[in-house]
Amino acid sequence: MIAHSVEDPFYYLHNFRQVLAWVELRYVDLLEDEEQAFIRGFTDLPQTSQALLVRMVMRKGELFRTDRLAYAEIGCTHAALAPLLVRGWVCDDAPLSVEQLGVLLRKDELALGFSHLLKQPRAAKSQLLSELAELQLLPRPLAEWLPGFPVAIVHWRLQALCDRLRLLFFGNLYQDWSEFVLADMGLLRFEQVAFCADSRALRQRSEVALAMALHQCAEQLEAGAPPAQLLGTLQGLQAENPWLERRRSRLLFQVGQQCERLADWPLALAVYQDCGHAESRIRQVRVHERSEQWQAAFELASQMAAAPANALEAQACERMVPRLMRKLGGPPQPRRRARAVSTLELELPRELASLGVERAVRQHLLEGGGEVHYVENTLFNSLFGLLCWEAVFAPIPGAFFHPFQSAPQDLHDADFQLRRQAQFDRCIEQLADGSYRQVIPERFTTKYGLQSPFVVWQVLTPALLEQALHCLPPAHLQACFLRLLQDIRNNRTGMPDLIQFWPEQGRYRMIEVKGPGDRLQDNQLRWLAFCEQHGLPVEVCHVRWREAA
Repeated sequence: MIAHSVEDPFYYLHNFRQVLAWVELRYVDLLEDEEQAFIRGFTDLPQTSQALLVRMVMRKGELFRTDRLAYAEIGCTHAALAPLLVRGWVCDDAPLSVEQLGVLLRKDELALGFSHLLKQPRAAKSQLLSELAELQLLPRPLAEWLPGFPVAIVHWRLQALCDRLRLLFFGNLYQDWSEFVLADMGLLRFEQVAFCADSRALRQRSEVALAMALHQCAEQLEAGAPPAQLLGTLQGLQAENPWLERRRSRLLFQVGQQCERLADWPLALAVYQDCGHAESRIRQVRVHERSEQWQAAFELASQMAAAPANALEAQACERMVPRLMRKLGGPPQPRRRARAVSTLELELPRELASLGVERAVRQHLLEGGGEVHYVENTLFNSLFGLLCWEAVFAPIPGAFFHPFQSAPQDLHDADFQLRRQAQFDRCIEQLADGSYRQVIPERFTTKYGLQSPFVVWQVLTPALLEQALHCLPPAHLQACFLRLLQDIRNNRTGMPDLIQFWPEQGRYRMIEVKGPGDRLQDNQLRWLAFCEQHGLPVEVCHVRWREAA
């Protein structure tokens, strides 16, 4: 992609043209006649009309006042609109409801235009709209509502089509045109990955329709649509595309959570049973429990305990099975106790509380010597990302399909590591032969600032990097990196808050900080157990505040 300076007044138009060219080149076999006609027709437009069209695409909504479509580089709005009106891409006489007028018109314009219908034309705008809504007036064009109104209201009619083109380019609808602007400004920089013929997010036209339908369902869920209504759509949306199936599973899981909030236990259970989400079986047990179906809950929890699908299930079963056995009248079942973790008890002055408990502990530890950093999940993830950069950004077919990706599309797929096994093996081998001590700093320099799913540049300073490479044994790094690869989504969080280095001695320790009333979360407990198992030095610091004398 060619970068365009935001100092160019038509920078946004150049970016839109690049999207059209990219989509036409890589997705021509998926484009419908209407979309192909739009791309051809757009090219034939005068530049000012192209620019005005893109301005509307980038703005929110589909209805615009012409006096608010004034841009210096475009000039006369009406002249730029004319070719769009001829093509029917924009309409200037669309029927408008009172609600739509309420969004587009100012209070004084409403009061003047509808004075013959209003009882209190000087009332607040919200009250004016309430009065008009009570009249149940049918939609009509602006010229019929307000004859002689000095500006027009135009309806941009191809937003759905442009959303489909954006979907084809990005592979999703959560990224938008601002990605180009941020890249042009240098605020976002991305690794350049070679694209091949298989570098496409969507491979069939049916997947385009499916992706749009899933997006609409997500919007409806956020707007509070009834779960049953959403399920009627979601249950008919299935695809072999892994990205789309993950999206569908996440949506189903969210619908199930909404059913739980509504205490609709049968529907929640049905949703979770149809959901491939990693926590769906855990939620099924909880639904059985909340609806007091103890036997069903126990049977499913026992099945999970016998063959947990992931670490989340294994940990959940340790709590659920004993609890359910008690509910069924069985003998008390001792819970397996986690290995004892070293603890550090601190009583700190109350005035340090304003720093936050982690930074307060950091300040206290600095007084005792060594270097202390507040890193939480960033340090080990960043070291992994630097060492394994080439594996993460390997041009695997289907992993990268546009130039604004900060991570491969299959990052959370079960076969993510397997598809790059040779690359990851070479990276991990550098821990054994010692070359990682050169590779990681070099990559820190050459890749600095590029978007990464693992590297947090604002935390990983040169000093922190130097101390980490000096004090962290390669065996400890390898153990952490392999655990991360086992389940990237769940294992990249829960790491201790602080890390303390003693460079002169070449040693370190990690500290998980807990303030008064705070307790360890499940992902933190899993990391602490892992550290104990592999001999990584870690402590849990419990903080109390000391009041001033």
